[in-house]
Amino acid sequence: MKGFSNRWKDFPDYIIGITKEIWEDRGVATLDHYYAPNIPVRSPMGIQQGNLAVKASTMATINEFPDRELLGEDVIYSDDPEHGLLSSHRLLTKATHTQDGQFGPATGKHWVVRVIADCAAKNDTIYDEWLVRDYGGIVRQLGMNPREYAAGLIESEGGAASAKKPFTPGDDVEGDYKGRGNDNEWGVAYANSLNRIMGHDFNHILADWDRAAIGEYPGAQTAYGRDEMVKFWIGLRASFPNATFNIHHQIGMDADMLSPRAAVRWSLDGLHEGWGTFGKPTGVPVHVFGMSHAEFGPWGLRREFALFDEVAIWKQILMAAA
Repeated sequence: MKGFSNRWKDFPDYIIGITKEIWEDRGVATLDHYYAPNIPVRSPMGIQQGNLAVKASTMATINEFPDRELLGEDVIYSDDPEHGLLSSHRLLTKATHTQDGQFGPATGKHWVVRVIADCAAKNDTIYDEWLVRDYGGIVRQLGMNPREYAAGLIESEGGAASAKKPFTPGDDVEGDYKGRGNDNEWGVAYANSLNRIMGHDFNHILADWDRAAIGEYPGAQTAYGRDEMVKFWIGLRASFPNATFNIHHQIGMDADMLSPRAAVRWSLDGLHEGWGTFGKPTGVPVHVFGMSHAEFGPWGLRREFALFDEVAIWKQILMAAA
C-alpha cells in the first residue's frame, strides 16, 4: 500500500492491526501516529474533535473495561485515488464491567456487542471517522434499558437545557474525506434494498431475501429469518414514518474469501410521530445515525448487520420533549 508501513500486508490487516495495537495492546500513545491531530470522530452521541479527545475517551474505556477485546469480523473498503482508502470495519467487542465509569458503578457483568467504524486513511494515518457502537446492547446487558440510561445521562449532565447534545447534521464539522464509496454491484444492491425498505416496501424482504437470513440489530438482538427482520425495520420506520432517508456512503466488495458484501452509512431525519420501537409519539425532531453491513448468497441477502444507537435516540427524544 502506497504511503503505509510495509509491516501491513493489506488495508484490512492495517485496520485490524492498529485496532488491536491501540486497545488490547494498550498502545494509546500510538494514536499520535495513527490518528491525525485534528481528526473528527462522529458518533451518534456527538463529535470528538482531535486526537487528544480520542486518547482521553480510549483511556476511560480501557479503565472501565480492562479485559475488553475487539474482534474484527470484516473490513469492507473502497480505494479512491483522490480521497484515499475508506474502511468500514465491523467488530464484535466484548468485556466485563469491572470498574466504575460512564456506565455507573461496576456490575461485574459481561457484555458482547457490535461496532461499525468507517475510517478514511492516507499515508498510515486515519484522518476522518464515523462510528456507531451498540450502546443499547451494552446497557441492556448491564441490567438497564436504553430509555432509563438516557434519562440518567441527561440528569447527570445538568438537565435537558445543559446536557450534551447527541449528533445532528447541523452540528457536523467538515472533514477531509469527500468520497462516496464505489459503484460495485453489491453496494448498489444493498442501497436499493434500504431505499425500498425506507420507502415502506417491507415485502421486499419477504420476497427477495434468503429465507434463512439472519439479522444482527441494536440492543444486541438477533433476528432469525425474514419475518423477524421485517419486524425490526417496521419498528424503526413506524417511529419516524415520514422521516427523510439518505445514503451518505456505500461500498460493495466481492473478495477476500468472503461472501459478496456491502457497507452503507445512512440516516433518517424527521419527527417522532408514530408508535414503533421508540414508544409513544412525542412529535420531536430526531436524527438516526445508521451504519449497516450485508452479505449475499445464492438466494439473496443472507446476513445483515444494522446499527444505530438507541441511547442517543432516546436522549434526543427526552431532551426535546422536556
